Amino acid sequence: MHEMGIIIHLAKTLDQTAQEQNLTKIGSVTLQVGEVSGIVTDLFVECWDYFKKKHEVLKDSVLKLETIPAVTWCNNCKTNYETVKYGKTCPHCGSGETWLVKGNECVIKEIEAE
Repeated sequence: MHEMGIIIHLAKTLDQTAQEQNLTKIGSVTLQVGEVSGIVTDLFVECWDYFKKKHEVLKDSVLKLETIPAVTWCNNCKTNYETVKYGKTCPHCGSGETWLVKGNECVIKEIEAE
């Protein structure tokens, strides 16, 4: 379950940010999660709810998730397409010379705090 590992890293990052910015309470964290990141969002939220209790600055916080659509680039016909819908094979030309442009990342977008 890599969700817990990501939550642990996220909590450490937020603790560090809180110390650097003299924050006493984080109200919410908005995370952008790639559509093909492999993160199971329901499990991710459960891990967050469990782990935030161990961090004073996070204990009353809310985790907000936004999905980053997965996009793949075809090197053969020089076009982008929806990764989840079409997979690795380009729907325009049938080429397999493709690579993921975005959609596998996990990024802190916003922290609301006092």
